[in-house]
Amino acid sequence: QAPLVESGGGLLQAGDSLRLSCAASGRTFGRYVMAWFRQAPGKEREFVAAINLLELTHYADSVKGRFTISRDSAKNTLYLQMNSLKPDDTAVYYCALRLTPVITTLDRNYDYWGQGTQVTVSS
Repeated sequence: QAPLVESGGGLLQAGDSLRLSCAASGRTFGRYVMAWFRQAPGKEREFVAAINLLELTHYADSVKGRFTISRDSAKNTLYLQMNSLKPDDTAVYYCALRLTPVITTLDRNYDYWGQGTQVTVSS
């Protein structure tokens, strides 16, 4: 069973809202840093948001004020609430888990990844 499974992607219009979910299995979810990354066609994967065990959060400037990362440790689930979506938000969104408590924006520092979920925003 994959340790991280994303869901919630879809096809939307500019200005819409969407919530992504990431279900974690096989470990105690609450001790680790969880993050969302995204990769648009032809571009490198980029950091979107992260949350640590103290529920401290960090966001990329491009999503600050529009996206909210949260976690439900009882359900072992990570969320990304995305509001005021723009066509530039179109990408495959990945959740990631880091086995240390320090937030980082570097994807190479994350230990587990989900399979990704597609978000497409039309103008």
